[in-house]
Amino acid sequence: MTEFYAQPYDVSATGFYFESMEQYDAKYATCTNDFGGQVEEFEIQFIEGEGIDAQLFKALGIHQGNIHLFIEKVEEWEEYEKYYLFIAVHECGYSFDMAKDDPYDFDIDIYEVDSMEELAEQFVNEGLFGDIPEHLSNYIDYDAIACDLRMDYSETVINGTPLIYRTC
Repeated sequence: MTEFYAQPYDVSATGFYFESMEQYDAKYATCTNDFGGQVEEFEIQFIEGEGIDAQLFKALGIHQGNIHLFIEKVEEWEEYEKYYLFIAVHECGYSFDMAKDDPYDFDIDIYEVDSMEELAEQFVNEGLFGDIPEHLSNYIDYDAIACDLRMDYSETVINGTPLIYRTC
């Protein structure tokens, strides 16, 4: 359940909570100020929901004009897509149009690991440094590889999940 609040810019009006566009539209239609006038402009606030959804709400700059797309898309996107999009928009500075863009329109590699050292080990195990004979595997300096990786990769934590990413 994701809950929002529509805070009127009109100081003589009271806002309302909503969870869907149907609720928003119904409450919007009946929202009037102290003088009986229709309230038309609201600041949309994220009240309750998944942590990644709150972070996306802020990163995407959700407002009255695009809240309908956000509600639709946040239900549609998988969690990993939300992480991908958050990194692209918030960490890398890409712009994103919810109406026509896809979360995978960005050239970003993401790894769910706790540290650069763990990513270095993963790369060695996957063979990115070629075949390493068993008798030499104890001599691999993962800290040095991690130091080199820091030149191209960045670390972040989203909703308590540590991630390492690189823009290509």
